[in-house]
Amino acid sequence: MNDDPEGSAPSADEDGGPVHDAGAPAGSGGQAADAGGAPVEGSVRESATPARGSTTPDEAVTPLIRGIAVLRELTEADGTLSLSGLERATRLARSTVDRITATLARMGYVRVDGRDVHLSPRLMELGNAYLAALRLPALLAARADALADELDESVSLAVADRDGIRFIHQATRRRAMSLSFRIGDLLPAERTAPGPLFATEWTATDWQRWRERRASDPRDLSFTAVPPRKYGADARDDETFASRTQEAAANGWALDDQLIEPGLVAVSVPVRSPHAVGDHRPPVCVASVVSHTSRHTARSLRTTLLPRLQAAVTQMEQELDRTPPPPPGTPPSNLALWTGASKQRLGRDFIESLARGLTVLTAFGEGRPELTLTEVAQATGLARATARRALITYEHLDLVTPTGDRAFTLTPRVLSLGFPPLSRTTLPDIAHPHLSDLTSRIHESTSLAVLSESGEEIQYTARVATGRVMSVNITLGTRLPAYATALGRVLLSDRAIGQAPLPHDLRPLTPHTITDKERLTHTLTSVRSQGYALVDEELEEGLRSIAVPIRDRSGRVVAALNTAMHASRHSLRECVTDLLPELTATATRIESDLHTAARFTHVPLT
Repeated sequence: MNDDPEGSAPSADEDGGPVHDAGAPAGSGGQAADAGGAPVEGSVRESATPARGSTTPDEAVTPLIRGIAVLRELTEADGTLSLSGLERATRLARSTVDRITATLARMGYVRVDGRDVHLSPRLMELGNAYLAALRLPALLAARADALADELDESVSLAVADRDGIRFIHQATRRRAMSLSFRIGDLLPAERTAPGPLFATEWTATDWQRWRERRASDPRDLSFTAVPPRKYGADARDDETFASRTQEAAANGWALDDQLIEPGLVAVSVPVRSPHAVGDHRPPVCVASVVSHTSRHTARSLRTTLLPRLQAAVTQMEQELDRTPPPPPGTPPSNLALWTGASKQRLGRDFIESLARGLTVLTAFGEGRPELTLTEVAQATGLARATARRALITYEHLDLVTPTGDRAFTLTPRVLSLGFPPLSRTTLPDIAHPHLSDLTSRIHESTSLAVLSESGEEIQYTARVATGRVMSVNITLGTRLPAYATALGRVLLSDRAIGQAPLPHDLRPLTPHTITDKERLTHTLTSVRSQGYALVDEELEEGLRSIAVPIRDRSGRVVAALNTAMHASRHSLRECVTDLLPELTATATRIESDLHTAARFTHVPLT
């Protein structure tokens, strides 16, 4: 395999021939070597499990394999690792790790903070591409959420990932004893309720691969989303799972009676494809109701909740049957031009072959579940040879799979690229690094706030203070009257004027505070039309603040961003000419990350 830092040499076959040569077999889990001969993927993780062999194809893109290894190590470390930690985990040279993280940072996929590397919400666009192409979350999530509300229990949707299961949707209940997994988490099939249902579709080869995995990892150490077994599995455990699979095939449902950890119980029913294969309709996913033994035993789940779960699954199958496929969506544009420009800007620190390879995953999406090599090249703007080598690499890593008719589709393993830790991100988590950058540019404290349930107050949820002798001193969680703050007026202005009542108590906090409701209504209308609020000494004398909205995917204002300072530091005009453009640009960046993160997950505002 070519170890050139920018990728392997072009293939002689670039004109529509098969992606694989006879002498270049594809297989998942083969270990690429760096210049020193050390394996790229040094940990016993899912990425090291062979799919169809263990030989790395000659045309695989080495930098892309290494970049995927870095992303997976960061994922397994819950989203953050030091640069030296990445060096140890991947067994790559430090200079290679530095170049990979610089490239990923340029793409917005990671953030380097001193010696630490953090996954960034924009990385979720890779998992979003898989989930959008799959369509199941978009079609079935509302049904799952409604069932969770009806039963007052957690409900999940999972798909098969070889001999494991991977969650694609979670509808959880807020309790002290919370039961949920992260979207994208991988669990061993034998320790779950969905596992036996998927295993009913396994071939003899699938069963053999499962037994080999069990023998090599008897304590399930490679499945970091579940507690490891205290003792290794034995032949009796294998027989138990085989028996559970037979029962699942006969019953059409399956139970998990504390197999993952003590106290956790679940019942599952397959959601079957509307398209029959002969007389058989294979499951496209499995719906589960998850509870705790303090509320239900496995038996009571089966007797009391299973019928309602089965009724909901019937509705899900009807939804799949009557919904036509969407028209092909528009893939991202100018990706090849962007990577070329980034290479010119960053020089050797930008690994163009890694960036170009990652853009291939974003070519898939809603209305684009299967793409040919030509379609991938057209969608990304990449040369056919470049797209071809990326697909060879991804098939080797089990991130794409051929579907026949010379087409490819993404596999659930794409969710292993950062999605589990990022699926639990909050709006303050998203905003904080952007606030830090803003504060360093304008040299003023910056904050994020949301409106209280009553609409009377704002609550600060994220804040970065500047290092001044005289600065605005506000702590997280602080609540202030909404009507007298720039943050509050931005939030109030988005409510339907004349329908949502204004705060009742408009007390004069300073001689400048607006206390007349008619005047406040006019002010909120102006804020809404101009897109910002500027408040001058209405909350406190000498305090001046300007704020802009943060909007969710629907366009609704869910938070506000501001900077506040002493009135002597910036005139009202300077607030608009100098600070407002910086605030607006930062709000746009926060919104971009929020929209990516919230496409298939719930992002809490606090």
